Amino acid sequence: MRISKERTIAELQQEFQASFPGLQLRFYQRQHAEHEGSPKHTQYPATMALGKLNADLIAGEIELQGETSVAKFEGELEQRFELHAQVFRRSNNLWLQTTSTDDWSLETQSLKGLHSIQANN
Repeated sequence: MRISKERTIAELQQEFQASFPGLQLRFYQRQHAEHEGSPKHTQYPATMALGKLNADLIAGEIELQGETSVAKFEGELEQRFELHAQVFRRSNNLWLQTTSTDDWSLETQSLKGLHSIQANN
């Protein structure tokens, strides 16, 4: 996934969800610790460009690999790009922050979310 000042949150969200359809990616004003949630009122709108989240952002790539844990993925966005992200998983009709399962892989989280979606259809 390409990270640059010109890309919007929505573009990253679409690319992320194409790889992991049971998940969503959201961005926040502040950093969070592993297994910690982010308050909704600090969430950035999807239309915002990444350069507005971090004016000093240096462009780069981040691999979307299924075996990567949520904590490692969120941590890499934080450390390399100073972007404060949370992964959400579908659970019934809700999207929940994966705080208690940050050690699960992105693929495991996505499969769990997809199973929840299929169970409700």
